[in-house]
Amino acid sequence: MRRVFVDPLAPQSDAIQEAATWIRTGGIVAIPTDTLYGLAANPFDAKAAVARVFAAKGRPQSQALPLIAADAAQVEVAHRPLSAAAGRLARRFWPGPLTLLLPAPVTLARDVVGGTGRVGVRVPAHHIACAVAASVGTPITATSANVSGEPPTDDPDVVERTLGRVVDFLLDTGPTPGGRRRPSSM
Repeated sequence: MRRVFVDPLAPQSDAIQEAATWIRTGGIVAIPTDTLYGLAANPFDAKAAVARVFAAKGRPQSQALPLIAADAAQVEVAHRPLSAAAGRLARRFWPGPLTLLLPAPVTLARDVVGGTGRVGVRVPAHHIACAVAASVGTPITATSANVSGEPPTDDPDVVERTLGRVVDFLLDTGPTPGGRRRPSSM
């Protein structure tokens, strides 16, 4: 695994581009989001990327993979125009924690939807995650960077220790801002 340390306030564009290249070519990239670290892969590449994410996590294929996008426009290009209600929600809550459940496009890898015909998509409130999705040019997977059944993490060291053998690239910005709450020192 290649690990690149990035200043979260001024990320290097070459690091964002390298992450996007890994994703476009079937790789798995661990990226920071507004909550925890996520595994980013191309959700339209069933044979390489999506299969690798399920194998890396030990995730049952019946569990859908959530997606993130750079913005609402990217969601509409990849899926279709949002309904009036979904558009209102997106304008009000994106970027942010709102996940919209949308009809899955036929080009999306079947395992991404877990047999539901729908896919959850959100626009995170994290400029690096959005920049990676923008550089890829399509929404990307954003399932938590952990083995299924284990707790998700906000710590890139944990990502490397637990998934370093299966992740191709780790975009390390330090602990994520919205990770698990730490006990107070008081």
